[in-house]
Amino acid sequence: MKLIILDRDGVINFDSDQFIKSPDEWKPIPGSLEAIARLNQAGYRVVVATNQSGIGRGLFDMPTLNAIHNKMHKALALVGGRIDAIFFCPHTSEAECTCRKPKSGMIEEIAVRYGANLKGVPAVGDSLRDLEAAVRVEAQPYLVLTGKGAKTQAAGGLPAGTLIFPDLAAVAASLL
Repeated sequence: MKLIILDRDGVINFDSDQFIKSPDEWKPIPGSLEAIARLNQAGYRVVVATNQSGIGRGLFDMPTLNAIHNKMHKALALVGGRIDAIFFCPHTSEAECTCRKPKSGMIEEIAVRYGANLKGVPAVGDSLRDLEAAVRVEAQPYLVLTGKGAKTQAAGGLPAGTLIFPDLAAVAASLL
């Protein structure tokens, strides 16, 4: 089974320092949906692993998160793509849970659900915490320069072996 793990905000859709709190605020990064469709067509299972602390902060609720994801699923369907599963952490950093990236609990759950060894599996993110979570499960960290990616790259301290691409479309092109 070919598997790829994607962060959501800053990788698939534009990010916001004020959080994506409604379906209207969810806007895809140009080329990202088509990249997912190409990965699907090449036999990849596309899974999202996303921190969504806006829930824990009371900025939006589960029905709103579901509506945001429904918009994403519909937009993907229009270009022939799909996301196989969405894993999310609703907690704030103060909760000290095991699922919030940079911890690896959420990604470990993906391994369990899919019965997969994650060694070398592409894990695409725009923040250091995405990359650190990937490294903890021996996945291959990919940094995209969309979202917070350019700032993440400029800050340095990336895990050894991190691959850097301009956007998700470039990641997909390199894998196909």
